Amino acid sequence: MATATPSAASRIAVVTGASGGIGAATARRLAAAGYRVVLTARRKDRIEALAEEIAASGGQATAYALDVTDRAAVDEFASAFRTIGVLVNNAGGALGADPVATGDPADWRQMYETNVLGTLNVTQALLPALTESGDGTVVVLSSTAGHGTYEGGAGYVAAKHGAHVLAETLRLEIVGTPVRVIEIAPGMVKTDEFALTRFGGDAEKAAKVYAGVAEPLTADDVADTVAWAVTRPSHVNIDLLVVRPRAQASNTKVHRDL
Repeated sequence: MATATPSAASRIAVVTGASGGIGAATARRLAAAGYRVVLTARRKDRIEALAEEIAASGGQATAYALDVTDRAAVDEFASAFRTIGVLVNNAGGALGADPVATGDPADWRQMYETNVLGTLNVTQALLPALTESGDGTVVVLSSTAGHGTYEGGAGYVAAKHGAHVLAETLRLEIVGTPVRVIEIAPGMVKTDEFALTRFGGDAEKAAKVYAGVAEPLTADDVADTVAWAVTRPSHVNIDLLVVRPRAQASNTKVHRDL
């Protein structure tokens, strides 16, 4: 099936957490698909460099430094748009892998604020512009963690389950409006920073996550699914797309050649 070309009214795509990994890869894919991409993240230098890269490749991109947990800043950002076509809620992440009995409440709080409240803030602020476009799409990057528990992951699982429920409920509440709600739930994705951040910069612990796994997903793999879902014809909604590497059958069942 051919991809749908975005209309003029829906050609702007906002991507949160676009400074690296899945967010940056998604921004590149959407720019290549004809969207004018608005890159948001806290690390201004990175999104400015990405905007320059996209422009050099013939695309259109604008960088805007933004912390999605700062509601006042999000509202100010959103006020610049009368219409947008796509919002990709990618900002998020995991911190720690401690059991419930010893998990750090500060880590839990930060994960909830970024993965859930950050998604809520940006979605609420941009929903009027998405609706005004007449053909809007909200994408929530959740995780297979939001669909199944595993030991040592309760804080992240709880946060991503919150993101999943947010997407599912929003879809129910706005049915009949010209806005789709898509959830992409990736499994094991190897990026430069995800596991390293989760384990506080401990490279040895981060490497163990992928040890023996021949081909974990890449950021480009996930970005490809986002771009595919977004560019389906307007009447087609990909409610939930779960994507894992072939070596991963579930959150707790992974084939490793060790």
